[in-house]
Amino acid sequence: MKLKRITPLALLGLMLFALQGAAWAQASQLPDFTELVKQNRGAVVNISTTQTIDHGSDKHQQAMPNIPKDSPFYQFFKHFFGQSPQSQGEEKVQSLGSGFIISSDGYILTNNHVVKNADKIMVQLSNHRELPAKLIGADERTDVALLKIKADDLPTVKIGDSDKLQVGQWVLAIGSPFGLQYSATQGIVSALGRSLPSDTYVPFIQTDAAVNPGNSGGPLFNTDGQVIGVNAEIYSNTGGYMGLSFAIPINVAMNVAKQLKSQGYVTRGYLGVYIQPVTQDLAESFGLKRPVGALVSKVVPDSPAERAGVKAGDVILEFNGKKVDESDHLPPMVAATPVGKTVTVVVQRNGKRKELHAKIAKLPKRTGSSPSAEHSESTLHITAADLSPAQREKLKLGKRGVLVKHVQDGPAADAGIHPGDVILAIDNKDVSSVQQLSRIARHLPRGRAVPVLVQRNGHTIFLALKVAKNQ
Repeated sequence: MKLKRITPLALLGLMLFALQGAAWAQASQLPDFTELVKQNRGAVVNISTTQTIDHGSDKHQQAMPNIPKDSPFYQFFKHFFGQSPQSQGEEKVQSLGSGFIISSDGYILTNNHVVKNADKIMVQLSNHRELPAKLIGADERTDVALLKIKADDLPTVKIGDSDKLQVGQWVLAIGSPFGLQYSATQGIVSALGRSLPSDTYVPFIQTDAAVNPGNSGGPLFNTDGQVIGVNAEIYSNTGGYMGLSFAIPINVAMNVAKQLKSQGYVTRGYLGVYIQPVTQDLAESFGLKRPVGALVSKVVPDSPAERAGVKAGDVILEFNGKKVDESDHLPPMVAATPVGKTVTVVVQRNGKRKELHAKIAKLPKRTGSSPSAEHSESTLHITAADLSPAQREKLKLGKRGVLVKHVQDGPAADAGIHPGDVILAIDNKDVSSVQQLSRIARHLPRGRAVPVLVQRNGHTIFLALKVAKNQ
């Protein structure tokens, strides 16, 4: 059989065809949100609030983003936030946000900060019908609010399961950025279980979907058309989108909404421990193969943790059957646990795993004489002093603790010990005097990190201390 020669032109055509086919295959894998937007647009609402601002008082003050006055966006943001820095006396100010209908009889989920201090709340539906809304309840700790409008047979969203989310999944946000209603933006889940400085009870979903002022309270959908989050915050130096958006997991938001609807307030579980992250050095000092879990730096007296036998120095590895990979993961787990439920707490203590059982309580509402002569401790390179009985009583230390007066270059400084710290224990041994501190320090292992428990500004933390082999 005679083979035909392929001309360069034919070869180029085949290559172009192959490339085009690859492009079609790749495009077919990208999500098409067209139907998702059509099906859910009717359940997303625009929320406008009216407040009476007294410019002589900061009670209701809402700060505009810190934008230079010569910026082209200054007047736009100023108009959106409804503020005029030169205003005097009282002024009626309007603000905008988003929300979504979770029941056909008119219950709407949004952010607490969207409706906080509002004198009047109005909801605009997708058909431009405007209705007054009643605030059923709001929870500041999770930034969730539940509204109610008088209407029936309303379109609703489908509620998903945020616990099943994975990093890399496609998501879609619908809301009213800057009052531009029913805007849709897409992105992916960038991270899960994010803890922000303003909140320890919400394991935020981080996305790169564009979210701006006015998107707050709007839904975050997965590709199945289910709401898996409530858009809440952005990370920005300008007040506008910079690639980091955060949403409240829908499982958290719906649990809060359920409680707000039934009782008007939210109750949370309480364990009664102060925790800190586990660093590599601390992991080594506590006998862990890698940094994992939540390190207990203090146990609250007469708390569920104390009654269960939890001790300072325990590393909580599991709570109620779920792994605690990072310390930030524990507070939301505890908060979501029903009050009165007995849970299993797995801890690492003295290099061994131990199971404890704690009965979860209700989270409570938010609520000196000179030391004796100083003593220089040569191993740690610090100067310390005993505490007087009055100081111990004031600091509620019992019989433990010595006060750090000075810190020089050496093991203590490398560990992060500061003047003013009170050393409570070293290598899991209580310290009650400077003489005892010296004895413990002299016998510390060389070249291996050991835990040091200190009290600083009323809080107890663990530090990893390592004495050099040649010292």
